[in-house]
Amino acid sequence: MSPSSFSSLTLTYYKSRHALGSRARKAGQGILTVRFEMPYAIWCSHCPKPTIIGQGVRFNAEKKKVGNYHSTPIFAFRMKHNVCGGWIEIRTDPKNTAYVVVEGAQKRDTGDDLVKEGDYVIRSAEEKEKMQNDAFAALEGRVEEKKQVFSDKSRIEELYRGKERDWDDPFYANKRLRKTFRVERKVREQEGRKTEDLKERMSLGMDLLAESDEDRRRAGFVDFGVEDGEMAVVKARSKPLFGANVPKLDGVSKAKPPATTKTIKAVQDHREKLRMELGNNTRAAVDPFLHSEKPSTLNIPVIKRKKPTETNSLVDYESDST
Repeated sequence: MSPSSFSSLTLTYYKSRHALGSRARKAGQGILTVRFEMPYAIWCSHCPKPTIIGQGVRFNAEKKKVGNYHSTPIFAFRMKHNVCGGWIEIRTDPKNTAYVVVEGAQKRDTGDDLVKEGDYVIRSAEEKEKMQNDAFAALEGRVEEKKQVFSDKSRIEELYRGKERDWDDPFYANKRLRKTFRVERKVREQEGRKTEDLKERMSLGMDLLAESDEDRRRAGFVDFGVEDGEMAVVKARSKPLFGANVPKLDGVSKAKPPATTKTIKAVQDHREKLRMELGNNTRAAVDPFLHSEKPSTLNIPVIKRKKPTETNSLVDYESDST
């Protein structure tokens, strides 16, 4: 094949094809295949069982222009549900800046479409005409509008009064704000120095969060004891290694102790505590293995010998030998 025929064939081939390829196979009908993402959850009407199509599910949809709202075009997206094979059509709504399900499905009702307090309702031409022809509807609308106007007016007046109260004297308001900021800045700097000191002492390579009330409450639950460390060590060392266990008698039930008053019980507890303390102190004084004093070292004299001196002279004299 000659180069001239090859080039002409190539140009003819590409001239007959669309730039978008298979996506524009229905371009003659004004339809373009696009990737459409479901704007909200819908219920499929073609499925035998109620089936929901979640928000964000994507389809290959046929995009087509079906009308205009003033100068804004209205597009229709028609797609096939791969579960049941039914067709679903969704159109844009430029007036309300939303998407509307036209065929094959129903929007899932989540309560977000309800008119909330403070929202301004835009009425269509049909609703306005109905209100003009229906006296009761017009009366209800006027009553609701009066209530809304009264509420908005009271809120606006409250905002004005608050602004006049806070900014009646701009110099004083600025001074108050700067004073508050200055105090808070000093507190932040002090907390930052404490945090950096703690990180340096503990060799922490992480950021520490600020102390909160929850941290203080939980730290209050921790009990480190009230005894001195040395006394606790002495008491632990003075206790016997193996406790004296009283042998239990099989078949003999324990006799119920007689009832005692609070005074008698306090005296008995004090007596028992004193007896245990005396026993521990006596054992600590008698037991030779519990003494913590270091043994005294004996001062043994050390005899030092004189190191003989070596003379390395170049000439030997007779006096050195004698």
